[in-house]
Amino acid sequence: MGPKIRACIFDMDGLLLDTEQVYTDVTNELLASYGKPNLPLEIKAQMMGRPGPYAAQVLIDWANLPVTASEYFAETSKRQTELWPAVRAMPGAVELIQHLKEHGVPIAVATSSHRRNFELKSAAHVDTLFAHFGEHIIVGDDPRIPTGRGKPYPDIWLLALNTLNTSLASTNPSHTPILPSECLVFEDSVLGVESGRAAGMNVVWVPDGRIKAVFEGKDEEILGVDGAHIAVDELGHLDLEGYGLPRMRIGELEN
Repeated sequence: MGPKIRACIFDMDGLLLDTEQVYTDVTNELLASYGKPNLPLEIKAQMMGRPGPYAAQVLIDWANLPVTASEYFAETSKRQTELWPAVRAMPGAVELIQHLKEHGVPIAVATSSHRRNFELKSAAHVDTLFAHFGEHIIVGDDPRIPTGRGKPYPDIWLLALNTLNTSLASTNPSHTPILPSECLVFEDSVLGVESGRAAGMNVVWVPDGRIKAVFEGKDEEILGVDGAHIAVDELGHLDLEGYGLPRMRIGELEN
């Protein structure tokens, strides 16, 4: 039995939306143009979850590219912009978000994506996914996040929780603030797991199988040994009841 959970906060890229393959494909196109090999999974894993400029620098340093982070963005953003509208929701994402919303569980998004990219990626999924979060969507360039304090720092998760508590208190003056220890963070990247743990929250790691293979044998290092943080292979495979949340069966919303 896990801790009693009162709110859930979600990453977006690779967790709610299948955007990571776009990043990989466009990066490989750029690398090929400079005569470089494809992006190794080990480097990809280091980039995932970081704010854009920091992720770009990891790539530039590894490949010894003759570009700055700004130039990298200029070369890749046009192609990414063409592809973002076609990204799909990850398996189980729509069902889980709708389920939590229907049962009154406070939910929020905390993504390293900047506002413009968030809007491009989410445009085809507003009704089924992102409308359920209302105003509780925190993006990587939110001015309330201090410069240099993106993931793996905990600031974005704590800001998301603060927006939930503020909203709940505005409609219920007797609202007891939700504590970080009463939050469940959903992440696909190791850096995201690190940042969720740093926020004092409970983390569900939902990694791509190929990325998880990079970290084979390191579950205890990533998740700790106290049982507060776990890994599942798909959003719909989490035992919600173990956290005091309403049980869900994938497909129940369509029945």
